[in-house]
Amino acid sequence: MSNAPEKNPDAPAEATGAEATDQTPLSPDQVMQAATDRIAALEAELAEMKERWMRAEAENANVRARAKRDVDETRQYAVQKFATDVVEAAENLKRGIDALPAPAPGQPEILAKVREGLESMERSFIGILERHGIRKEDPVGQMFDPNLHQAMAEQESEAHKPGSVMQAWTAAWTLNGRLLKPAMVVVAKAPAAEIGGPRGTVNTTA
Repeated sequence: MSNAPEKNPDAPAEATGAEATDQTPLSPDQVMQAATDRIAALEAELAEMKERWMRAEAENANVRARAKRDVDETRQYAVQKFATDVVEAAENLKRGIDALPAPAPGQPEILAKVREGLESMERSFIGILERHGIRKEDPVGQMFDPNLHQAMAEQESEAHKPGSVMQAWTAAWTLNGRLLKPAMVVVAKAPAAEIGGPRGTVNTTA
């Protein structure tokens, strides 16, 4: 009869060598390293989320800025067609003043009063237009600019710099800096004798 003690079936099994190794408590350095790695992973995740949020905020800001710019431009230039018609009226008024006889001795007083009245009306009209962003620009003396001027003719001149506007048939008109109507101008060119022939014309088709 064996004297070996009987095993309790409810008792936990003894750990093998490998299992005993897995259950070995971590050293303080290992615990610290694990915590450091976890913190680094969380910080990286937080940085990525922050970057995504900043990109989304930047995109939203761009969308809001574009929308505001579109609304402002629509509001600013919605009256462009009306402004063009008003400019035509201003030019007709100017043509009417220019059509009056020049002041001269013995001229009827009524004619002088008509001229003064029309000139006063023109100044008032131009002032109203300027308050609403419509500006009249006299191009005479400026260098020809195809963005603002429409060349109607070229003329030889010793008194004007070649390529400059020597005469304006109409002024240039802008609405809040945007061209409404180009000035119709005559552009100066050097006399043929100074340039050795017909060359030396100004490029007015740029």
